[in-house]
Amino acid sequence: MGSTNCGPLREPVIVVHSLVQAIAALTAASRAGRSVVLASTPGAGSYVGPGWFGALVAAAREAVPDAHFSILLDCGDDVGAALAAIRSEIQGVVFTGRVDVARRLADIACQHGVRFVTDRPETLLDLGDDFFASPEILERRCADLLT
Repeated sequence: MGSTNCGPLREPVIVVHSLVQAIAALTAASRAGRSVVLASTPGAGSYVGPGWFGALVAAAREAVPDAHFSILLDCGDDVGAALAAIRSEIQGVVFTGRVDVARRLADIACQHGVRFVTDRPETLLDLGDDFFASPEILERRCADLLT
């Protein structure tokens, strides 16, 4: 099934775990003149939900308004989390559950204008190991991979 709504992902994917990481990734991308995808950790839709992730993205967008990016909230195989994310109109949702369920969710996502991805995208960088790193170090790690 892959991806619906806007085609396959072409931008580098950076997995963020916090607002500081999201801002650092967007700052590096903006300075490099690159568009990126900010993605949640696998299954985050189940434990942080679309409200938290949406607020994180809104705050990052406000902090780096000239950045060009899209987002993906990974809901794993959790149907309820995927449906909540779609209904919240999170820009992009990853669902890795059953194919028959994915087809139904993809239809709902299309109605809401939400990108729906059934294969977890390959990531350029997962900032999980850098959770306590300074914003400068985070930005440098992202910049090194984006240039």
